[in-house]
Amino acid sequence: MTDTVVKNGPESARKSRLSPEIRRGLLGLGLGNTLEWYDWMVFGLLSAFIGPKFFPSQDPTAATLNALAVFAVGFAFRPLGGVLLGTFADRIGRRKVMLWSIMMMAVTTLIIALCPTYQQIGGAAGVILLVCRIVQGISTGVEAPLSTAHAVELVPVGREGFVAGIISFFVNSGILLASLVSYLCSLMLSGAVMADWGWRVPFIVGAIFGFVVVYLRRTLPETMRPEELAENSSKAVWGGVRKHWLSVLAITFVVGAAQAYNYAWNTGLPTAARSGFKEDATAVFALTTILGVVLVVGSLVVGKFADGKSISKWFLITRALSIPSVFLMLMYVRPGIGGFAAVLLGGSVVLVLNMTLYNVVTSSLMPKSCRGAGTSLGYGIGVAIFGGTASYLLVWLQSMNASWIFPVYVAVLSVLSIVFYVLARRKNGIFIGS
Repeated sequence: MTDTVVKNGPESARKSRLSPEIRRGLLGLGLGNTLEWYDWMVFGLLSAFIGPKFFPSQDPTAATLNALAVFAVGFAFRPLGGVLLGTFADRIGRRKVMLWSIMMMAVTTLIIALCPTYQQIGGAAGVILLVCRIVQGISTGVEAPLSTAHAVELVPVGREGFVAGIISFFVNSGILLASLVSYLCSLMLSGAVMADWGWRVPFIVGAIFGFVVVYLRRTLPETMRPEELAENSSKAVWGGVRKHWLSVLAITFVVGAAQAYNYAWNTGLPTAARSGFKEDATAVFALTTILGVVLVVGSLVVGKFADGKSISKWFLITRALSIPSVFLMLMYVRPGIGGFAAVLLGGSVVLVLNMTLYNVVTSSLMPKSCRGAGTSLGYGIGVAIFGGTASYLLVWLQSMNASWIFPVYVAVLSVLSIVFYVLARRKNGIFIGS
């Protein structure tokens, strides 16, 4: 392994092209995000198949809700991942933690792929699944916020929009890959085979990809200088986090609102379509794959337009747009693949605007000395409270004939994210971009 330290100064900031070292670093960070989101989204997309295998029930909806509950438990452990691994990132460096994070995800994905079902080993199957999701929750608690912070620290000043676009491109590639692999498996294996053993195939694909990314991340550049690490104790890191508590609160809501919207569109609506409205699984996977294409292409477009411009202004505008657009989901209240397609793709434009920018925005709210811990903590809490429960809440509200409550809930989160962001920016300032 190498311990290269990348330094950004006025001279490097004036360079229009990124060095090969920085490009390799961005590739390693980006592909790690692809894997994390692929593995995470596959579980949500296949929950209707996983539920009956690990939590048998006479009611298919109840089994699906049990699987989604395990999905949500993984989110509950994201703050722990932020506290532990985020602190290590500020104390021992970004690269080592980024390597640990991806190894945890790769190993647990392989275990899920090979895990016996309830019929084979009884309740132990559900316990193994739960433990794997907890470990993955700890891993993802630091992966998204720290990889973005790491990437922003790698590039010259003023290229934050480029980082937002490229990291979002890799994230959305993972989401697209999850939908595409699920769709292809459903198309080639049939619904009956998917329900039997075919659901394991996407997890096997993820595990193989994971070990490739582990190899690529071995040479990530380090952005924390030796003198910065020498001065940073756990006490100093968390002293900085406490000093910037309002920024952590803002990060929580900035992330929470974006993730509630994201998981509603990427897992909640597709799950409701399959298990609640009994839509054809292949058609649902085809539409979520189209959504993935919109997100992948759109993230590069948004990043290009935002590069060199004020990230703050872009964030405030795009977040305001999410408030009315979330009410599109009220169009899908009865079976019909056309209605599902209209809602899913209609909200995709605002979704890609918000999902491209939010992690760079959160990185900008914390100083470098405690950025790993502060952004990971706020991210973990936001995703755990608001993102991880979104799919379950949406399906449950639909089963209670109260679908209208969910868009109101997300709209309120979006308003609060704007308010807390403005307050934190006024009190503490921003440390990246403008």
